[in-house]
Amino acid sequence: MDLLTILLQAVAAGGYAGIGAGIAAIGAGIGIGRIGGSALESMARQPEATSSIQSNMIVAAALVEGVALFAVIVCLLVVLG
Repeated sequence: MDLLTILLQAVAAGGYAGIGAGIAAIGAGIGIGRIGGSALESMARQPEATSSIQSNMIVAAALVEGVALFAVIVCLLVVLG
């Protein structure tokens, strides 16, 4: 019941923006985890392409992280603005 109370207070204090920021962070974590897992699997299957796969993985993870940061900033602007 305490978690429900905390969530209701967060909604009352800042609207749904706080929950949106949390969902954005969770989504980014899941996305980066899937990128890393798929990259490791493909490196295990094709070791000669490791450097290419690794550089593509870093670029994709940076893009996902950038989108997540943008979402969190938008949510903070909604709360503070």
